[in-house]
Amino acid sequence: MMRAMTMALILSLTAGIASAKPHLRDVPEIDGTILAVGIADEIRKNCPDISARLLRAYSVVNGLKARARTLGYSDEEIDAYRKSDTEKARLKAKRAEYLRSAGVTPGQSASYCAVGRQEIEKGGQIGALLRMN
Repeated sequence: MMRAMTMALILSLTAGIASAKPHLRDVPEIDGTILAVGIADEIRKNCPDISARLLRAYSVVNGLKARARTLGYSDEEIDAYRKSDTEKARLKAKRAEYLRSAGVTPGQSASYCAVGRQEIEKGGQIGALLRMN
């Protein structure tokens, strides 16, 4: 009897551990998409020839929130991730590294424009959020 109770306790504890959700920063489809939105925003703010597809960006952000909910995250968890100064700083550093590695020189709008055009031509997640003026 004691052995059965011990096994039941162990199974319930391990089931709880197995079902624990990772932090949203560790969910690639969420974190990666937020990073892409940030990169696109940085490009459009620094290149006068490129603007944002605002409706598409708004739709992407809302879709992310809905996707996070389907993965079991509460609105409070989503908002905590979205508003976290630590997460904002981490994403800002990743954004800067991505742009630097793509050839952007801070303060040189032509370099932002060149990367923006490449992203638009590539048709990926970042480019889909941008358009040429």
